[in-house]
Amino acid sequence: MSRGWRRVCTGLLCGAMSIATVSVGAGEELVQESRPKVELSAGTWISVGETKWAHNASSAGWGNPTSKLTYKDVGTNVIDLTGRFWFSPRVFGRVNVGFADIGGGRLTDDDYASGQRLISKTTSDLAGNNMYYINADLGGRVKEFANHRGYLDIFGGYQYWHTEYQAVGLGRVVCDSTVFNCNSALPAAGQKVITNTTNWHSLRVGASTEYRLTRRISLLGTAALIPLSIVENKDIHHLRTSGVDALQQNPSISMLGWGVGADADVGLRVMLAKSLAFNVGYRVWWNHAIDGTATFHGTTSTSEYPLTQFDSLRHGLTAGLNFTF
Repeated sequence: MSRGWRRVCTGLLCGAMSIATVSVGAGEELVQESRPKVELSAGTWISVGETKWAHNASSAGWGNPTSKLTYKDVGTNVIDLTGRFWFSPRVFGRVNVGFADIGGGRLTDDDYASGQRLISKTTSDLAGNNMYYINADLGGRVKEFANHRGYLDIFGGYQYWHTEYQAVGLGRVVCDSTVFNCNSALPAAGQKVITNTTNWHSLRVGASTEYRLTRRISLLGTAALIPLSIVENKDIHHLRTSGVDALQQNPSISMLGWGVGADADVGLRVMLAKSLAFNVGYRVWWNHAIDGTATFHGTTSTSEYPLTQFDSLRHGLTAGLNFTF
């Protein structure tokens, strides 16, 4: 995210908070709002993301970890849509979907021999990538704050989070000539090297709150714990099609693991009209694998090793409009 975007959004938040402080000091009268039956939101999540994974093939004479791959993207503008539907004055269902093309980034691949000697470090550009997700929750209102200041909701549900990275080109940073042929030709800048696809299936429980500072301005917050998350990952190494280290092409490496995670949103809401509001805030998603396996699918046999790391992180500014009726 550019510094210009940060300055604009930071200025917007500070300005809105200043308005809120002045309004509270002036003693604006709060008004009671009737409960809407439907709430719709449309906005964007201006985010950056990172996926890291590593495995341990020390049983075959390599280091621990043996390989560490880091996919890091920049400036991804997610289209984010949410619908919340009230089944009764206290029970609601909510569906949230988002999708985006990932706008560039970098893959860094580190390989280690025994004794954690770095024998290879390469970089590739990320291109032609995408992400999408869906959250489906069922929740209820457990608290109404005095004087119609706001509320506290709890919820639980399911999250599916898909990310695909395509790495192109290859640049050598470190190459140990006792292990590799460091004079071999490198792939062209736009040639596809690796396709990485990650799917997280998660259960989550959490709470959301809104606290009204004035009749028109309020603070928002949501926090969710992911007590169980299943990660499925597939890598296709498009250039490893021959030789002693040849791999199958769909997939070349597959990973399966389980772990935990957390989601958090904080923000500010400004009422533009009775049923229309503008929201701005910050969102963080994090999933972490506790245990798992990485399976290398060779052309003649397969090998399975412990998965020592798998993490997905995405964070950034959010903004959008909220409609109630």
